[in-house]
Amino acid sequence: MRRILGMMGVIVLGVGLTVARAEDKTPDATLALHAGSVAVGVGVSWGGGTLTFKGKDYPISVTGLSVGDVGATSIEATGKVYNLKNLSDFNGNFTAAMAGAAVAGGGSVATMKNQNGVVVDLVATTAGIKFALGGAGVDMKIKQ
Repeated sequence: MRRILGMMGVIVLGVGLTVARAEDKTPDATLALHAGSVAVGVGVSWGGGTLTFKGKDYPISVTGLSVGDVGATSIEATGKVYNLKNLSDFNGNFTAAMAGAAVAGGGSVATMKNQNGVVVDLVATTAGIKFALGGAGVDMKIKQ
């Protein structure tokens, strides 16, 4: 029994260290998203945003990310981008890597990952926003 409890303690410690390392990881880029007028229960396919990578800003288009249960004239979200080595790796279809969760102040968070392994941790900065990923994911592309 002691041996099992000791092994469980090592596993818990290992998981805790892994989570701590992930939280301390510096993002490769940041993301700012915005959308205009949204009616209650209708949702929005988003609009655009800015990817800041290696000190440069790149305009992006976003489709497939909706918000529910709000009536707002402006919606804002920010994100941290990980595993982005080349700018072209950002383009693609992002699917849920972790279920959305509520955060203090009534916002929500979503973690998404694309086919190139790029991960985005997205946080609503407008109170009352609840993210919903479309069934086909969220397409984000750098505008040319």
